[in-house]
Amino acid sequence: MVPFFQMKKPKSSTDGLTLLGQSDAVYPSSPDTAKLETFENAYPERGYTVRFACPEFTSLCPMTGQPDFADILIEYVPSERCVESKSLKLYLFSYRNHGAFAEAIVNRILDDIVGACAPRKATVRGRFTPRGGIGIDVTAEFPEP
Repeated sequence: MVPFFQMKKPKSSTDGLTLLGQSDAVYPSSPDTAKLETFENAYPERGYTVRFACPEFTSLCPMTGQPDFADILIEYVPSERCVESKSLKLYLFSYRNHGAFAEAIVNRILDDIVGACAPRKATVRGRFTPRGGIGIDVTAEFPEP
């Protein structure tokens, strides 16, 4: 066994990250203006899962303008790039005043994650709080099963 101090140090690059460490972050007004930032994966040869949970996600119903609440779970296996969590937080926050159906939201989040970091695979699940007595649970996967 290799002693800890002799273990391979992971690569780390924060070049190009503009949101991390900024206390004066501007909240994007919609997903169209939000930016998902990525950084170099220190372990691209290893298959491991990154899991983000957003239990306080909010958006608007496109028909009524009423707020919708959801628990969003994002899981992905990175390839060369990883999603930076603060940019993801701001991206998800951008849905707060955005009108869209649950199905469109979950699929858009998956498309944007895949577009940002080109993972080996990814899953986005949205568990929307019941309104009118019906909850909606949407799962989208890349690549498609």
